[in-house]
Amino acid sequence: MHASLTQKLERLVARLEETVAELSDPRVTEDQDRFRRLSREHAELTPVVGQFAAWQATFEQMQAAQSLLQDKDPTLRAMAHEEIADLTQVQVTQEAELKRLMLPRDPNDERNIFLEIRAGVGGDEAALFAGDLYRMYTGYATRKGWQVEIAHASAGEHGGYKEIIVRLAGPSVYSRLKFESGGHRVQRVPLTEAQGRIHTSACTVAVMAEVLEREITINPADLKVDTFRASGAGGQHVNKTDSAIRITHLPSGLVVECQDERSQHKNRARALSILASRLREQELRAKQEHEAATRRKLVGSGDRSERIRTYNFPQGRITDHRINLTLYRLERVLEGDLDEMIDALIAEDQTEQLSALALE
Repeated sequence: MHASLTQKLERLVARLEETVAELSDPRVTEDQDRFRRLSREHAELTPVVGQFAAWQATFEQMQAAQSLLQDKDPTLRAMAHEEIADLTQVQVTQEAELKRLMLPRDPNDERNIFLEIRAGVGGDEAALFAGDLYRMYTGYATRKGWQVEIAHASAGEHGGYKEIIVRLAGPSVYSRLKFESGGHRVQRVPLTEAQGRIHTSACTVAVMAEVLEREITINPADLKVDTFRASGAGGQHVNKTDSAIRITHLPSGLVVECQDERSQHKNRARALSILASRLREQELRAKQEHEAATRRKLVGSGDRSERIRTYNFPQGRITDHRINLTLYRLERVLEGDLDEMIDALIAEDQTEQLSALALE
């Protein structure tokens, strides 16, 4: 292993010891923000330091085995050669895992998200597919124990959704779903298709890390705020008050509606949070596009117009085009069994990052 990497790991070992000492300080436990920050740092450092300790143990075993190569006993020398071969493989695996653990962390990984699903080409079929995607992601959220809140929904005329925005809250939500942004295509025979022909429809998915209003500056003068009566589920209440909110951000043209909450104040706060998240997403997208000009990202830019996945009902298969992965268990995936697909996307992204580091 390169000396500079070893030195960096030794610094991380020292930093972990510092966090242990700080977390045991009563003054730190009284400061909840500092305690949470240190706890998060401790949790991030622990697996790296543990893997480094395992690598060091293997390194010491390797040195002991190499010393036996000078022994006069041929049997001991043969055993040493075998042990060195085995330990070399172990070291390769351990070093690869260390490099993976030390990859730069996405600062948004632990954030909650707003998941936006919009029906695209395909009319009623696209709206029905948007409903399928909504159930897929909320099914996955249930498996993970995440909270699900509908922020805005516009129902399709014959079922599904023209558009739906959902807030998902819980551990590592963004890190698990950040590669879902893009174009999702469905191929199936509609119930109304008498000839049995397969139709193709599409939806776009956008995953936006939740940004609190205080984290991004929004000039009130740049906002046009309209109130209107909410429609849809909610009983008689929704028809009595103008609780729904529509906020237009004039410089960008972004429009956000929120009518799920009964309180106009709560709808306004939620709409501003969605707006802040969209504005931050625009900033990140501009930065990503600039970086993509010099280095192609294997997992894709997340552009909403980019076709990332196809759901083929007649063949029961789902294909992610970015990593050429096809699974023949579409029904289970649509029920929320997404881990295999998501793990493969994360692994590909890590491989891309490691390759980029190797070229630096």
